[in-house]
Amino acid sequence: MAGKVITMAQQKGGSGKTTLAVNLAVAFRRRGMTVALLDTDPQGSLGRWFMARRERLGEAGMEFSTASAWGVSYECEKLRKQVDVVLVDTPPKVDADLRPALREADLILVPVAASHVDLWATEGVLDLAARERRRVTVVLNRAKAGTRLAEEVAEAAAGLTADLAVSRIANRVIYAETLGQGLGAQEGGRSAARDEIDALADEVLARLAP
Repeated sequence: MAGKVITMAQQKGGSGKTTLAVNLAVAFRRRGMTVALLDTDPQGSLGRWFMARRERLGEAGMEFSTASAWGVSYECEKLRKQVDVVLVDTPPKVDADLRPALREADLILVPVAASHVDLWATEGVLDLAARERRRVTVVLNRAKAGTRLAEEVAEAAAGLTADLAVSRIANRVIYAETLGQGLGAQEGGRSAARDEIDALADEVLARLAP
């Protein structure tokens, strides 16, 4: 069976695309799945995380590739034959260059930090995804539980033309700390982040199920 492709996309920079990609990659590996990372962002944060992981652990435990916008289709076709899940990180922009990464996706994840500005930035991605007829799930990221702003954003996100993930990723230091170490939050010791990522991984896999 061909592997599934999950594309991280968001127009606004710093939304958490790379954080989602690496933490889901680690969560899927912990479940015994084979994983590949595909970095299409010239900034290369996903690649730097991968190299830091190799240096720290000796072996990353997953595949890694890079591609230009128009090389995404070829890389995804190749990686689908090799692994269970391909996670694609994209640059923070919405234009024709993003379309191949959306077109290849079985599921598009759009991280939204707890602000209305981040929410507004999803409009371009949702429009392109709709044109490609691809499923989209919005993930609330860096959410501060119990705050009025978080609930306002969650309520507004629920009205978008996309699914809203039940699972939320909280604003926790461990995500930034482990990212710099080449690890996922689930590998950084016991924390509430482990449960958050497990819940999101469960939800993503359920959405990918036939």
